[in-house]
Amino acid sequence: MAAMRATDGAHGSERTPRARAAAPPSASETGESVSALTYEVAIAELEAIIARIESGEIPLEESLQQYRRGAALVRRCRDVLDAAKTEVERISASDLAKGDSPR
Repeated sequence: MAAMRATDGAHGSERTPRARAAAPPSASETGESVSALTYEVAIAELEAIIARIESGEIPLEESLQQYRRGAALVRRCRDVLDAAKTEVERISASDLAKGDSPR
């Protein structure tokens, strides 16, 4: 069992603590709420999560935790995009009601 902890089960290569420490802490590691993230920060964190999971260098339990965080980030991004779409539609409807023409 100890050997399994020291190596990556999928590839048999040793994992180094340095590789994980090199990445800057994510918002989830600093305790930042998903609802407080901007779209750009949420997308960047989501991309980092995907890269970590796909690398196969993190244990299954952490992969599942990261997957849950990723799902929350996807919901946040969708909410931000939906709000932006609603705002654009509201502005467009207001401009059309006033008779303004686009320039």
